Amino acid sequence: MARNAPRAPRKTAPPGILLRYRDRDSALGVSRDTTLTLARELGVSETQVIHYALSLLARQTLPSYQPDEGALTDRQLEAIRKLEPQGRMKGATRLF
Repeated sequence: MARNAPRAPRKTAPPGILLRYRDRDSALGVSRDTTLTLARELGVSETQVIHYALSLLARQTLPSYQPDEGALTDRQLEAIRKLEPQGRMKGATRLF
């Protein structure tokens, strides 16, 4: 008797959300007709249109880098001044 291969663990779908379309298009929402028109134009599903729109919004709105630790401390500035060649360059403490 052949032994069955071990089954891969089932993946559970992440929780979804309910999307309520607007009656008409506005700056903060679109109608289903608009979504369907976009889907036909792009050759993708309605769901893919929504994911694409959210992806564009995320790239436009969210920073693409990790936040830094803020301004340099006096101790860090002093260490930089000691390493900087004296007399050749003038250090700026402000950019603007």
